[in-house]
Amino acid sequence: MEDGGGGGDPDNSFAWGNALMMQGRFAEAVLCYEQCLRLRPDFAECQSNLGMAMAEQGELTDAVGRYRQALSINPDLADANYNLGNALRELGRWDEAESSYRRALRSNPDWPEAHTNLGLISVEQGNYEAAVASHQTALRLNPVFAEAHNNLGIVLERQAKIDECRHCFDRAIAHQPDFAQAHCNRAQIWLLEGDFARGWREYEWRWQVPGFRPIPAPEWDGARLDGEPILLHAEQGFGDALQFIRYASLVRDIGGRVIVSSPPELSRLLATSPGVEQVVTDGDAVPPVRLHAGLMSLPRIFGTSLTSIPADVPYLFADPELVAARRRELRAVPGFTIGIAWQGSVRHPNDRQRSIPLDRFLSLSRIPGVRLVSLQKGYEGGSVYPTALGDFMDTASVMMNLDLIITVDTAVAHLAGSLGLPVWVALPFCSEWRWLETRKDSPWYPTMRLFRQTRPGEWGDVFEDMANELARRGGQA
Repeated sequence: MEDGGGGGDPDNSFAWGNALMMQGRFAEAVLCYEQCLRLRPDFAECQSNLGMAMAEQGELTDAVGRYRQALSINPDLADANYNLGNALRELGRWDEAESSYRRALRSNPDWPEAHTNLGLISVEQGNYEAAVASHQTALRLNPVFAEAHNNLGIVLERQAKIDECRHCFDRAIAHQPDFAQAHCNRAQIWLLEGDFARGWREYEWRWQVPGFRPIPAPEWDGARLDGEPILLHAEQGFGDALQFIRYASLVRDIGGRVIVSSPPELSRLLATSPGVEQVVTDGDAVPPVRLHAGLMSLPRIFGTSLTSIPADVPYLFADPELVAARRRELRAVPGFTIGIAWQGSVRHPNDRQRSIPLDRFLSLSRIPGVRLVSLQKGYEGGSVYPTALGDFMDTASVMMNLDLIITVDTAVAHLAGSLGLPVWVALPFCSEWRWLETRKDSPWYPTMRLFRQTRPGEWGDVFEDMANELARRGGQA
């Protein structure tokens, strides 16, 4: 297909491209669309479809350019506006995406997908009421639209309307029984409520969610291992790995030789966990193993309930030589030292709600005797004492020399808890399932205290409570 398909007829090239798109042969479709446009450059629909083929291959910036070319030819082309909105949303350009969806809806007001995607943008902008309205409009237009039910459930969860959001996830699954993301969302609601028996089982649906990579080996079912090697893989974020590596010792206790697959940032630290025999970093060759388990499958395998969480701390340990070196460095910071982390990963779906401006933390420095130390990687100094941080072992060595850690809901919280250090966590109004619903403590980490927002987006009360508690204790964590 050297000429891109379709010979010298642009309509034939366009038709070939569309057929290839239907088959998922996106690179070949690109060639057909490009051939079509060489013959007919003002073909708006072809420019738009070429953008779709590029987007399917992850070439989002190029796709945006093609959609804009299509719209320069025909500004009312609804598909181009809708697909431009999708690409801009994936690029995190929320305001531009909103404008594109609204233009698509002006051309086609009864488009359920455009309404629910507009709702996704409203969530990113923090406008939950508008998001609910958009998803409800989508459902009025298509009552069996499983994705809109799921999207509405996510918004209601952010508003802490737990019964209502669970109903939405139920409806999504009723209309699309294999909707893996809706199953995972429902699982997290059950876990939030402390219904671990149902929650852990339902959360196994995560392996069907696009982006998860199941290991091509039999999954361990909890049977005795009798010296057999088993691979435990850190399947998700840093915080999840730090929280669930605690199960390695339980696997060892029933005969497993535990090999952990880990991101390089965690490898030195996870190697200190009791029961871990070997750590291999992502991309390294894995020793021959017959069985594997995801770290977040271990609570299900061990039948973990609220009353049987393995919560002995510490279960991770900092390098003593690094701790001593950091002790010498931190002699320059007298007083009651508090390590702070105010920003989580920007890739986290709820980062807008959980990350906090540094200024909020600075209010704690006005308490007599308190000194703040940064645990934020990449912070170069200013109002807070900076620390040079590499991997998580570096961060752990700093923490071991502090009096208290105060952090948003990020991996720093799990690291402090796993080291058995006093840690306070500032939680948004609707927090993740692992912190349960209303508790001020955590059954996962005995040395942790939780400070929760009482109103969405309002951090003032949280930091006022922390400041009062520090003042009341006279600088004692």
